[in-house]
Amino acid sequence: MGINQGLGQGAGRYTPGDTAGKTPEELKQEQEKRAERVQKDLRAGPSAPKPGDDYTPVTYDPQYILMVNRLKKYFPIKGGMISHTVGHVKAVDGVTFNLKRGTTMGLVGESGCGKTTTGRTILRLSGEKTGGQVLFNGKEVYDFSAKEMRALRTQMQIIFQDPFSSLSPRLPVGEIIGEAVREHNLVSKEEFNDYIDQVMDNCGLQSFHKERYPHEFSGGQRQRICIARALALNPEFVVCDEPVSALDVSIQAQIINLLQELQEKYKLTYLFISHDLSVVEHISDTVGVMYLGNLVEYGDTVDIFKNPLHPYTKALFSAIPIPDPTAKMNRIVLEGSIPSPANPPAGCKFHTRCANCMEKCKHEAPEQKEIEPGHFVVCHLYDK
Repeated sequence: MGINQGLGQGAGRYTPGDTAGKTPEELKQEQEKRAERVQKDLRAGPSAPKPGDDYTPVTYDPQYILMVNRLKKYFPIKGGMISHTVGHVKAVDGVTFNLKRGTTMGLVGESGCGKTTTGRTILRLSGEKTGGQVLFNGKEVYDFSAKEMRALRTQMQIIFQDPFSSLSPRLPVGEIIGEAVREHNLVSKEEFNDYIDQVMDNCGLQSFHKERYPHEFSGGQRQRICIARALALNPEFVVCDEPVSALDVSIQAQIINLLQELQEKYKLTYLFISHDLSVVEHISDTVGVMYLGNLVEYGDTVDIFKNPLHPYTKALFSAIPIPDPTAKMNRIVLEGSIPSPANPPAGCKFHTRCANCMEKCKHEAPEQKEIEPGHFVVCHLYDK
């Protein structure tokens, strides 16, 4: 073989995956080893905790439209040269509550505690859950196929926080509200315009608004458009993700009253996420208080506001302003900063800021306990 001929055939080079010179037996052995490695990786699964590892399945109770049991949602943290998973942000870390039909549950807590992620995970809008159960009308939401989930979308809706960025600037209002109605074939073509007019009228909008674009409306009107878009599908359950946080006080009252009127008229069930405790007290039947991905207290609105049990709930409620300039507020100021959800402290997550911290709190995570009928708290102060 000449020099030029040898170089032309790649002599002296090593090509990865080159099978030249290998016997059929050697090739077969390599294929078997490769297949074994693939199966081993599949069995090992991702580095995130496995769904269903640490919870007891709940039994469906027909009085509840939604049953959430030990719900978890972790987001992977990528790092390194090959962008592998080096940790997880525990946005929702074991949330449990039940929601009765036709009622409103308020979900409160500091920014970043996982309120919005909880709502989006319940609706299956944030990918797959990490663990736990979400039962809607007795059926596990994450067991539905794509076709079944498409049909379920008409029963579960969300009102997003920002009434401007959640609306397409390229579509007129009539198309924004009616797009999903047409997609799901809820009404015939002949009835479509009349149906959209009726939905808009129910939400305080005029029929001639259909040809206008979102930028032509005020903040309150845009929020009404968002509500109309959600209710156009005739849902049973609606997640209200801070629907009045971007509005002034007078417009907030209008939107809250509208939500209550629509709830009474159509027997809707709300999960109302908000920072405004006064609004939550006004509209909610039950209240859940979240801290760093956990639901630390849950119960009837009257019980929670009159007799808060968890130290974090007491501190949160002490910040509610009193409309009396002569009244003295006993404000509870929490020391320290909120720990990172990517590296939460061991034991009770609140122990680094709690004035009632005990040694047990630093090592052992508390369990949810029912202190009085329907009033649950997650705190070692109430251990028997």
